[in-house]
Amino acid sequence: MAVIVGVHGIGKYNYYLQAGRSAPGAAAAMRLKWDRYLHAALGGEARAYFAEIAYFSHLLHDGDDGDDGDAIAKASAAMEVQAERVLVAWARNLGVGEHVTEALKSFTGWLLDRLDGRSAAFAKLFAPEVAAYLTDQGRREKCRQAVAEVIRRNRPKVVIAHSLGSVVAYEALWANPDLHVDLLITLGSPLGMRNVIFERLLPAPINGRGERPKGVRRWVNIADKDDIAAIPPALTASFTGVDVEQLVNLDWIDFHTAEKYLGCPALDPHLRPFLA
Repeated sequence: MAVIVGVHGIGKYNYYLQAGRSAPGAAAAMRLKWDRYLHAALGGEARAYFAEIAYFSHLLHDGDDGDDGDAIAKASAAMEVQAERVLVAWARNLGVGEHVTEALKSFTGWLLDRLDGRSAAFAKLFAPEVAAYLTDQGRREKCRQAVAEVIRRNRPKVVIAHSLGSVVAYEALWANPDLHVDLLITLGSPLGMRNVIFERLLPAPINGRGERPKGVRRWVNIADKDDIAAIPPALTASFTGVDVEQLVNLDWIDFHTAEKYLGCPALDPHLRPFLA
């Protein structure tokens, strides 16, 4: 019996389009991949590990492949302003200095000059979706509800949340105190990213510290040491209740994908008790 619910990260809108604009279809396609990725880490006989993937990417997009050009242009312009603000704050976290305050295009050019192709592609995806989640409260609530409904429906013992999904899962678990999980595993989490995410969390941190959601019995955070989304990679300095913190070295290029994180041996000892 599958005992895990997954919460995906950034850049998964293509699953929605490929499934004919079906969120359940996107979630089903992603679940098959996540089962395969996790099997690479755990070995043994192939099985269904995930009961369901909580899919929310479509809620952060305006259907920008459609025909409503004027509405799309206005939405894109507004989103670019928000994305620029996120990227500038992100740049400061990377330690590039206060001078990086120009427009989104200038910053993207700076990033393209300094990062390899895959990292640059990741950077383009990262800020717009984070900005959409943090600055549009209607979208934010819908994303949290989508994740909460999947957890409530499946009653998993484990929730594995990747990237932006760790932020959505964290807030969903706080907003729904009826939800209880034995283990929350966050992978490549930006929860502690100052000036971008941390200060904007709901509930807001108190005296500079967040806290493990009340319905979570145990919290494990795993991050690649070079993951530019997980800044800082360790969460214990920012959150009370992180039981295990583990830095890993996944791949010097492919440092943030769900495939690499789910295939990481570091997950094995935490998941084995639930899969026996």
